[in-house]
Amino acid sequence: MRPVERGSAPRIYAQYGDAIGDLEVRLGIYCSYCERRLPVSLAVEHVAPKVLRPELETEWTNFLLGCTNCNSVKGGQAVELENFLWPDRDNTFLVFKYSNGGFVRLADYMSAEQQAKAKALLDLVGLQRHQAPGWANPAPRDKRWQQREEIWAIAERSLELFEKLVGVNEAREQVIIAAQGYGFFSVWMTVFEDHPEVRRDLIRVFTGTAPTCFDPDGKPLSRPGGAI
Repeated sequence: MRPVERGSAPRIYAQYGDAIGDLEVRLGIYCSYCERRLPVSLAVEHVAPKVLRPELETEWTNFLLGCTNCNSVKGGQAVELENFLWPDRDNTFLVFKYSNGGFVRLADYMSAEQQAKAKALLDLVGLQRHQAPGWANPAPRDKRWQQREEIWAIAERSLELFEKLVGVNEAREQVIIAAQGYGFFSVWMTVFEDHPEVRRDLIRVFTGTAPTCFDPDGKPLSRPGGAI
């Protein structure tokens, strides 16, 4: 999950819906949880649900961007912020492992406390839901896993072509254009893990990615001030 940095509030909001444009400028047109690119159907997502914390309904620091599926799974569940890891507070790229087939699993190098908080976030938005046997089944219209699977295949093919054209600047540019167009930052970062030059570009061009969460080679670092 891409760690993000929304910056300071650009203005005061009379209604939370007024923040959608500013959020898209700061974070790009990607769901803050599943990472899908959605040019027209993203919504202002309240980290702490507005039905439970009405005083935070129009607070910039309580906003992320959410797709229909992540929002509907999360709903109005009670959220104690300190019991979860969050893409705007922690380096959530360190938290989950993405793999071929559209699967998302917990990383295995976290402490027990970090594992519990990561699992809480995973469950909160249903990011692990998959049609494969033994996995929590998604709703019929929840295609997040399927889209991850499709983009993984595209990223792997892009990697094959890229490695045949090493040294050709246009090849790297094409990878970045494809990644921006398809979304799923973590899929591209994982598939191109052996190419720091591509990872650097991905971090740079995906608007709102927290730069302090990565070293100069694009390897993830613990987020300053975060739980991981």
